[in-house]
Amino acid sequence: MHSSPEATSSPASPKAATAATAAPQDAKTSEPAPTSGAAAASISVSPRAVEAIKKQLHKRGVPDTALRVGIRGGGCSGFSYVIEFHDGPPRARDRVYDYVAADGTPVRVVVDPKSLVYLNGSVLEWESKLLQQGFKFINPQEKASCGCGHSFQV
Repeated sequence: MHSSPEATSSPASPKAATAATAAPQDAKTSEPAPTSGAAAASISVSPRAVEAIKKQLHKRGVPDTALRVGIRGGGCSGFSYVIEFHDGPPRARDRVYDYVAADGTPVRVVVDPKSLVYLNGSVLEWESKLLQQGFKFINPQEKASCGCGHSFQV
């Protein structure tokens, strides 16, 4: 979950849609679009995290790569956060968030519907500390977490 590139801050807002209707778009002024009549579950990605994702995707060098975020059962507290590359188009039921980095580079984040239930309201942040740097979820549904910060309970 932690990686090594540094990031800079820039304004970015998501444009969200289901994979069936998603298309890369300039998302500087858009907010997540609900997928039903009620307010749909969503996550946010901070401007620093957008820049860090852009750098990671650039280093990977594979066209049409996105960052997949989610959760898996396991870990010392019940669930573990997952952050991985996703090559190719999103899955049919994925929620897609398109961002634009400060230099105009498109950045895509995808999350599956089951994970979104536990990540609803979360912010994916890029954290840079003296001895470590990497992605961190700020999850309002998290009731407890382990010491390593990669496992949590709801």
